[in-house]
Amino acid sequence: MSQTQVDPKLLEILVCPVTKATLRYDATAQELISDAAGLAYPIRDGIPIMLVDEARQLTDDPRS
Repeated sequence: MSQTQVDPKLLEILVCPVTKATLRYDATAQELISDAAGLAYPIRDGIPIMLVDEARQLTDDPRS
């Protein structure tokens, strides 16, 4: 599976729609991570999907 590169300028201006915090790019998982909201927004075909309904909940719980 080839990874699509996301425009670095786009990554600089995107923020979490929930918290307005900056996002961390995970190139391996092709996700934008909002540590503040505990959400991972998917990137599909190089396009970040910034919808809360599409985001994956991150877990900090070591039991999971």
